[in-house]
Amino acid sequence: MEEERLKSILESLLFAAGEPVSVARLQAALEDPPRGEIQQALTAMTAEYAAQNRGLRLEEVAGGFQLRTLKEHSPYVRKLLAARPPRLSRPLLETVAIIAYRQPITRPELEQLRGVDSGGVLETLLERRLIKIAGRKEAPGRPIIYATTPEFLETFGLKDLDGLPDLKEFQEIERAVEEAEAGPVEGVETHPPDAEKPTEFASPVGNFDSETSAAPPAHKPDPGK
Repeated sequence: MEEERLKSILESLLFAAGEPVSVARLQAALEDPPRGEIQQALTAMTAEYAAQNRGLRLEEVAGGFQLRTLKEHSPYVRKLLAARPPRLSRPLLETVAIIAYRQPITRPELEQLRGVDSGGVLETLLERRLIKIAGRKEAPGRPIIYATTPEFLETFGLKDLDGLPDLKEFQEIERAVEEAEAGPVEGVETHPPDAEKPTEFASPVGNFDSETSAAPPAHKPDPGK
């Protein structure tokens, strides 16, 4: 297949998907080009998006490729969608970070590190698909073990777990969250006492406060749910 046509088709597929798509899935949809040609086209597209000062970037995230908007455009994207994305409170951020670094991990191991009951936090992270049940540990009682998901990588803009921030970077994130939770700031939306205090991390449905964010597709086929 001619390279420009291949890039055009790949752009359509990635835009329609609205989520990271692996090279294998792209190859299955295209049927004809070999994997190497698809990878080469994606590499060229990544460079072109970056060089042309466009409103989108093509990035390798969570084991696949995804079209994502620029950070500086996030206020306009939020206004267009007329909704704020769900965010992570400090307990959620702390818990998912521990799971990411220590996975696979059991609830008792997690609670020993956090020093508090973590049942509710784990349920919320499971509902948001940031973590998953990865099986049971071969130990007395065979406790459930937890691990992160591809949605976790997508939310934090990570190619894989090797891209996790080091301890110093994570401590800086924690300090930023603590400052955000210190109290309301003039001009900033406040939350009821029982509401989850937000951080700068959004859920997998759309990350508009990180460096880049997933571009919402113009049309996404109904999965039949």
